Amino acid sequence: MARYTESVCRQCRRENQKLFLKGDKCYSDKCCLSRRAYPPGQHGQGRKKNSEYGMQLREKQKARRYYGVLESQFRKYFKMANATEGQTGDNLLSLLERRLDNVVYRMGYAMSRPEARQLVSHGHFNINGKKVTIPSLLVKPGMTVALKQKSRTLDKFKTLVEANAAHPVPQWLTVNREKHEASIVALPVRTDIDLPIEEHLIVELYSK
Repeated sequence: MARYTESVCRQCRRENQKLFLKGDKCYSDKCCLSRRAYPPGQHGQGRKKNSEYGMQLREKQKARRYYGVLESQFRKYFKMANATEGQTGDNLLSLLERRLDNVVYRMGYAMSRPEARQLVSHGHFNINGKKVTIPSLLVKPGMTVALKQKSRTLDKFKTLVEANAAHPVPQWLTVNREKHEASIVALPVRTDIDLPIEEHLIVELYSK
């Protein structure tokens, strides 16, 4: 399976914005943007202002990197969003939010989306009582995502639950900390998504 294998901190530097891909490190002084707040590469500090196309491209790349999807996956989501009634940009972000790995992150059971993807791949979560290992699975209203019974005894999850007790939960999710589960009560809308993404630039890029 294709995946990004270089330092994820380079992605934050390239977008000149924290993408929160390294969990605790992103909130500490060790964050790459605290030390090198310029794009990577030998010409990073000399790059000029982006063109209109460059701004659109950067916005698309930023969205991809926030959710950790490849170009082919992202294009697939765009086609799905474009074929759905409503604003294409809003539909696109809604689809990305509905990924299972993002749901686990939103529940507070991972410090970052990459970590959530790994936990899902290792089979720590069930959907409606059935084991699921596909991070890209799109959840729907009525589904219940729960931490597997055996996994609840692991120190890792006990620590995460305590650390993320006050983790903000979007309105389209209802989280029960005692039962270690979350119910999907609605489809996510734009106001539920707190990421600084200008989705209209992505739509303009793919509409050319």
